[in-house]
Amino acid sequence: MTVKFKAVVIDNQNEKFTRDIKEIDSSHLKDGNVLIKIDYSSLNYKDALILKDGGKIVRKFPFVPGIDFSGKVVESGDDKFKKDENVICTGFRVGEMYYGGFSQFAKVDSNFLIKNPKNIDTEQSMMLGTAGFTALQCSFAIKAREELLLGEKVNDVLVTGATGGVGSIAVMILSKMGYNVHTVTGKKDKNDYLKDLGAKNIIDRKEFEGESKLLEKGTWDGVVDTVGGPSLTKILAQVKPNGIVASCGNAGGIKINTTVMPFIIRGVKLWGIDSSGASIKRREFLWNEAFKLIDFNKLKSFTKSLSFSELLDTYPKLLEGKFFGRAIVNPNK
Repeated sequence: MTVKFKAVVIDNQNEKFTRDIKEIDSSHLKDGNVLIKIDYSSLNYKDALILKDGGKIVRKFPFVPGIDFSGKVVESGDDKFKKDENVICTGFRVGEMYYGGFSQFAKVDSNFLIKNPKNIDTEQSMMLGTAGFTALQCSFAIKAREELLLGEKVNDVLVTGATGGVGSIAVMILSKMGYNVHTVTGKKDKNDYLKDLGAKNIIDRKEFEGESKLLEKGTWDGVVDTVGGPSLTKILAQVKPNGIVASCGNAGGIKINTTVMPFIIRGVKLWGIDSSGASIKRREFLWNEAFKLIDFNKLKSFTKSLSFSELLDTYPKLLEGKFFGRAIVNPNK
């Protein structure tokens, strides 16, 4: 079956980078064994980097970006997925190496997919998207101090980059888990927004600038760090004995200048979060936990729905730090 549809197509010919909305057909979809009609995708920081100039991530052109999507199975070469079933795809280099979700149709390997949980729909799944899935991973890493490592109860958790997609959803989840959530942001006008999500305390990010001692006063049982860079050095020095730092972002830089002291004196755990390569078993567990931990009405209140043309207008704002909350992409809008 050949289908014509619209997609965002990026290209890089003769050192000229372009991004356009084009009509293509399903003969262009050469990856995988499951064809999906896409209901929604979402805009993530990595998507914005790719839309800008490929982000040194995309190597083949022309290309359809979009690192996640949800939708309905049209054709399947795998008995695990039946026609008309709703599915979710995040990670696995989709939107980086394989044609992605900024399209009305996608074709991917069945091993990249999970079935949409029965208690959330395809729109809600992309209101979470890669950002929400990452926030779930981070939050359960913090929870592991109690359950997996059999450590003391988690009380105080710090979330950096708290107005971003991952940060906002992490605040909501951690608050639902019963923790005291302290948020770090440079956006003073978003204090009410963060408190509405469940933040107990809001800290100016300037507090984490400057030189750090080898060890500072132990303040945090856990940290969800979406920023990386120099501030993480100071944060590591402030984590309590046997605390966990879930690291999932690098908007503040890829390098940290720390010492072994937090790790060998306090037993601090630096837990790297790889949302792209998480196992299917872990994905299924976390997506099925989402309904218990997410207030979807609240999530919808800070989620914007974008058409393809609105997506191309919006991604620069995300890179400039002028966009907060979530953005879903409706290819049929």
